[in-house]
Amino acid sequence: MALSNDMHLVAVQLERLRPTQITVGYREVQAKRRHWETLGHKARAAAIDTHWFPAVLGPGDEYFIVDHHHLGLALLEEGEAQARVMLLRDLSWLEAEIFWRMMEHNQWVHPYGADGKRCDYGRIPGALARLEDDPYRSLAGAMRAAGGYAKDATPFSEFLWADYLRPLIKPAAIADNFDQALSNALVLAHEQPARYLPGWSGKVEAGVNA
Repeated sequence: MALSNDMHLVAVQLERLRPTQITVGYREVQAKRRHWETLGHKARAAAIDTHWFPAVLGPGDEYFIVDHHHLGLALLEEGEAQARVMLLRDLSWLEAEIFWRMMEHNQWVHPYGADGKRCDYGRIPGALARLEDDPYRSLAGAMRAAGGYAKDATPFSEFLWADYLRPLIKPAAIADNFDQALSNALVLAHEQPARYLPGWSGKVEAGVNA
């Protein structure tokens, strides 16, 4: 990806990166950690050098990343110290209330808790290490990896799928047998009620509005 004139790369300490969401799917974080552990020293250095965290500079000159929260947390837990940030916008001069309003306008923030309910911006943690686990986000991520729906450019698309699954699969079912919960989720992913979701790959039935 080529950088435009208004985008810049900045070296930043991982622990300084500010999240723009409240939760992650921790199983996905663990998977990224397992992959990282298979890489040698040179491969790790190359990955850090070439992987850019898109971010907005906000109040207090803090870098608010708008993607790759799972990878950031995985790298932090693996003991890595530094990351490269791709600066999308400098909004550091805005008051906090206007800053978050602009972040939401650009679909750069997802202030929803592990129960799927909207929260105040103050609930967004101040560091990657304080992100909360949402098992349904793990399930939605695994479902996409298994072909349940297509990768889509819609912001926070995995969270939309997680919210779809919340009333359909009980939390205990995910905790007790994740593989079985995933099998059930894959069936649900192709049913008609899910057709509004990004990346849906089911078949529209005759007489059903798309």
